Amino acid sequence: MLLQNLTIVGVGLIGGAIGLAAKKRGIVRRVVGVGRDLGRLEEARRLGAIDESVLDLAAGVRTADLVVFATPVDRIAEQILDAAASCQAGALITDAGSTKGAIVQAIAARLPAHVQFVGGHPLAGSEKKGVEHAHADLFVNRWTVLTPTDKTSADALQRVSAFWQALGSRVRLMTPVEHDRALAMTSHLPHLLAAALAGILSSDWTELAATGFRDTTRIAGGDPTLWTPIFEHNRAAVLAALDQLEDRLCAFRQALVSGDASMIDQLLTQGKRMRDALAS
Repeated sequence: MLLQNLTIVGVGLIGGAIGLAAKKRGIVRRVVGVGRDLGRLEEARRLGAIDESVLDLAAGVRTADLVVFATPVDRIAEQILDAAASCQAGALITDAGSTKGAIVQAIAARLPAHVQFVGGHPLAGSEKKGVEHAHADLFVNRWTVLTPTDKTSADALQRVSAFWQALGSRVRLMTPVEHDRALAMTSHLPHLLAAALAGILSSDWTELAATGFRDTTRIAGGDPTLWTPIFEHNRAAVLAALDQLEDRLCAFRQALVSGDASMIDQLLTQGKRMRDALAS
C-alpha cells in the first residue's frame, strides 16, 4: 500500500516507530507529527520519524489519508472526535491504545460519517518512552490486534490491516471486550504485579536484588502517567485477572503453610510448562 499523507498524533516510542517504519518501508510520501511540545516534535523530525511538526490537531489531520493516535488511552477518544471533523472524506483513523472497550464505545455513536475508525493495539511496547527509543523494526513479527465492530466496514478493516502488515506486524482480530480481557492478563496484570513487587523492596536490600528480581520488575519502570489511565479504563478486566492471581497465590500460601512439597512442585511445574510454551 502507499499513503500520500500519514498523520501520527503522539510521536513517542510507538508513534515514532510507526513513522520510522512507514518511511523505511516506503509506504508513505509524507508523515506529519502532531503533539503538544514543539521541542519533542522537532526531535522526532530530526530523528527521521516525521517530516513535519504540527501543534494544531485540526491542521495536522486535514489532508491525512490515515491518522494514527498513539497518545495515552484517556485522551484518545476525545482527540479522535475532535480531529474527525477536520479530516477529509474517506480518511481512516486508528489508534495504538492498550485498552479498546472504553475507546470504541466512546467513539461509536459520535464519529462523523465521512471518516472511519478501526481500533488497534500493536503489542510492541516497552517500559521506555520517547521517540529516542523508537526504531523502524519495532513491529516486525509482533502482533497488532484490531478490534472491529459490526459498524466497521470491510474496506476500512482491510486497509488498516494492510497498513500494520506493511510495518512488519502480524494482525489478529478480536472484539474490544476480548482484547481487554486478554490484555488484562497478559499485560496489565503483569505490570501491576511488577509494580507491587518493586514497591515492597526494602531500600536496605536493593544491592541484593539481582537478575531474578530485576527481570521480574523491569516493566515497573513504565511511566505511571500512562499506566494509571490504562488501569482505570480496564478496571473490570484487571480485577477479574487479579482474582485469578489471588487464587493462585492462595494455593501457594496453603501449600507452604501445610508443608505440602508435592503441591508446591505441582504449582511450580504448571508455571514452568506455560512459560516454556511461550518460548516456543
